[in-house]
Amino acid sequence: MHQTIFHGPPENGLFVAPLDEFTAVYHRASGITHLLTEPAPQILAMLGKGALSLDALLDRLARDYDLTDGTREALAARLDELIESGLIESGLIESEPVERT
Repeated sequence: MHQTIFHGPPENGLFVAPLDEFTAVYHRASGITHLLTEPAPQILAMLGKGALSLDALLDRLARDYDLTDGTREALAARLDELIESGLIESGLIESEPVERT
C-alpha cells in the first residue's frame, strides 16, 4: 500500500520574514518571493522538520495552532497550492497495511 508524503525544501532553502498578516518567503532555488497567509507558513515550518503524510500534518497543525478551517480537504487544497508554487514536494512511500478488526 502506498501513502503520499509531503516535504519542504532542503535546510536553508527558504528565507522567511513575517510581515503583519502576510509572511514573505524567498525560495532560494527559484529566486521567487511568495507572500503567504496562514496556515501556509505553519505548513512550511512543519514540513521543514521532516516529511509528513496529510493526516500526520493535520494532526500536528491542529495540536500546535488554532486552525479556522482544520479539515482534511482544506489542508489538501493548501498543500496543492504549495506544490504548484514549488515550495513543497510530494512523493509516495510504501506503508504498512492497517489491520481492520
